[in-house]
Amino acid sequence: MSRFDSRPLAVLLGLGAAAYTAWVVEVVLWTGLDPIRTYVSELAAADQPLGGLFRATDLAAGALLFLGALWALARTPRRPWLVAGWAGLALFGGATVADSRLPLSCAPTVDPECAARETAGLVPATHTAHAWSSSLAMLGALTGIVALTVAARRYRQWAPLARLGPALVVLELAATAWTLASVAAFQAGRGTWLLGLGQRSQVLLVAIWLAVLARSVWRERLSV
Repeated sequence: MSRFDSRPLAVLLGLGAAAYTAWVVEVVLWTGLDPIRTYVSELAAADQPLGGLFRATDLAAGALLFLGALWALARTPRRPWLVAGWAGLALFGGATVADSRLPLSCAPTVDPECAARETAGLVPATHTAHAWSSSLAMLGALTGIVALTVAARRYRQWAPLARLGPALVVLELAATAWTLASVAAFQAGRGTWLLGLGQRSQVLLVAIWLAVLARSVWRERLSV
């Protein structure tokens, strides 16, 4: 596969990474949510003023990454780390699309009534569905990040990813552990443990890794 042929994939990955970081506009736009202790997905909740914007950017990010991963899967050699990695990114993209169509109805970390209804099972079924789609999205992202980083080093391709990927993997796993611990604490009524900061670090690292992958694919052949 030529370098020219790999450029559509790089563009899809790059645009997907950019759309996946749309939440950073909360730095300059008032959302009413504290980024230190709220879920990122609460920005897209049905009752939030900018919910429609964030649902649209999630949809765009997921669709771009899903198409990019399928494009790569159709062309990559059947090497196990490559196949696992692109399949993981396809799952990530598809689950992110589902996430955007299954928004929370309210923001439980800042709305006690919402949290109480959620605990009592009185919120719409989209809350449970959203939890599943979010979990699948992160599972897919972690699979892609680890597998394609291993592929870059084992198959001696994508030099930027081979160089920077391992550090990003370690940081991503640490941010994921922080996020999971914070979610468990919140659900147990023990506070948020800086949940928002942990999860924002987690999703930002995913986007950075995607940007490094996009740059690597742009510069080199899809596979060697």
